[in-house]
Amino acid sequence: MFKQIIGWKFSLIAVAAAIIITTIWFVNNLSEKIRQEETKKVATWVEANQELLQSPSDANINLAVQIVTTNTTIPLILTDEQGRIKDHANLDSAQILRDPGYLARQLEDFRRQHPPFIMAVDSHSNNYIYYGDSLILRQVRYYPYIQLLVVALFIALTLFALSSTNRAVQNQVWVGMAKETAHQLGTPLSSMEAWVEILKETAEVRPLAAELAKDVDRLKLITDRFSKIGSVPNLEERNVVEQVASVMAYIKKRAPQKVNFSLQTAEQEVTAMISPTLFDWVLENLLKNALDAMEGKGDIQVLIENHSAHLIIDVSDTGKGIPKRLQEKVFHPGFSTKKRGWGLGLSLARRIIQDYHKGRLTVKSSEMNKGTTFRIWLRK
Repeated sequence: MFKQIIGWKFSLIAVAAAIIITTIWFVNNLSEKIRQEETKKVATWVEANQELLQSPSDANINLAVQIVTTNTTIPLILTDEQGRIKDHANLDSAQILRDPGYLARQLEDFRRQHPPFIMAVDSHSNNYIYYGDSLILRQVRYYPYIQLLVVALFIALTLFALSSTNRAVQNQVWVGMAKETAHQLGTPLSSMEAWVEILKETAEVRPLAAELAKDVDRLKLITDRFSKIGSVPNLEERNVVEQVASVMAYIKKRAPQKVNFSLQTAEQEVTAMISPTLFDWVLENLLKNALDAMEGKGDIQVLIENHSAHLIIDVSDTGKGIPKRLQEKVFHPGFSTKKRGWGLGLSLARRIIQDYHKGRLTVKSSEMNKGTTFRIWLRK
């Protein structure tokens, strides 16, 4: 399925590239043909003016006048041999009146666009005809690029809208699933609490009841976490060092003995506004992923850095690492390299940090067979 999606994306990109290349080629080819036609028209116009100056025949004069007067689109400037402007045609007359330097700038522009035509005035002097691209040629040349830009912006906005809609639907699914899970767990938990209290009244099973009570409390914590998904969290100012140490102690009791845990911090009190229940959930996910990556032995290190406006928590392991091409995909819902699980842990963890704590959760670094470091960035 994943390969099919990649294949479709590549095909769409290839088709879009082909359309763009074909459009640009066609426009350039068409504009070149129009440019050549305009050059021929200017050459004919120059010849007609030459006839007006030199031919005494009434027929030739009438034909020349007709040719000269038909040019209403191609801008022209007539100069003498010293470059002084003597006449012009098809230029913005209002702009000429407002701006004394307009004609001089247009002349320089025409010189860059095309070589001039030479028109003999008499045996001793010549005039020069400079011309520029017509409005039609400029429109043909540039309009398709503007059109492609507009289409690209439209597609980008459409994709953004679809992505936002898809994200909103995903959020609704997440919230619905989490709250339904919390609701379903609530009823049996109430019964289990009652049974634990009954067991505590019997001396023979009181130690067993105490252990069962711990598991019930744990299930209640999990239920509380699920119930908070989709709700506005109550952020509290907490000592993050104590919070991290508490979660590490809980995970350490349930980890293999060959796994070494260490917490490094320059200060014993680093405060931030967090939702303790959800923040602990994120840390548990990261630590459990680190344990899975190491397969029973290795080192897990948590580093806390305190800065003026934010703090950083790095969770590092010495496990098998994550390939570079998968480092962003590990946060996608449903993505997992394990045979068990739904692939929701890291996705939920990122949502909790980004949506509820306005922070960031990323893969800081990872090297195959050497380990991975996840980074949590939080505002203080």
